[in-house]
Amino acid sequence: MLDSNFERSVILLCEHDIQNGTMGLVLNNRSALLLSDVIQEVHNQQFPLYIGGPVNMEALFFIHNAPEKVEGGDQLTDNIYFGGDFQQALFLIEDNLLQPEDIKFFVGYAGWSPGQLEEEIAQNSWAVHNKFPPDLLLLQDGDDLWKQALISLGPKYAHVANFPKSPDLN
Repeated sequence: MLDSNFERSVILLCEHDIQNGTMGLVLNNRSALLLSDVIQEVHNQQFPLYIGGPVNMEALFFIHNAPEKVEGGDQLTDNIYFGGDFQQALFLIEDNLLQPEDIKFFVGYAGWSPGQLEEEIAQNSWAVHNKFPPDLLLLQDGDDLWKQALISLGPKYAHVANFPKSPDLN
């Protein structure tokens, strides 16, 4: 993908509607900020903030694997939930009852108008994985997440995982 917002991106689709379009989160674009930099009530400095995409950069989203602790999330896949009670999540973070490997926070999201994503997939702009290993979704290391995502797609894509970002610099 030539768009710098999506270069070497792993995206988790969170909503897809034929009439309203598609919403997803870039899982591996870690920002220089921490959650504590943008939410005053958070003093725990272990939680990185990711750039979920270029749309609505003033909004905060999260995914997690703790539905028994964070109520109200929508299940996306095995043991991965989108959103939920935000204040409850912040309370659990402050009490060290949620760890960075349990929850990921994002500013902004990736969005596609109706039919746009399907068109991009038809043009082979995206490699689609319907059985993505859920344990990879909360990985903190963005490069490792991208590599593991490609490897999990099988041999057709696995060899690309070791390509340098800029092959012309070799």
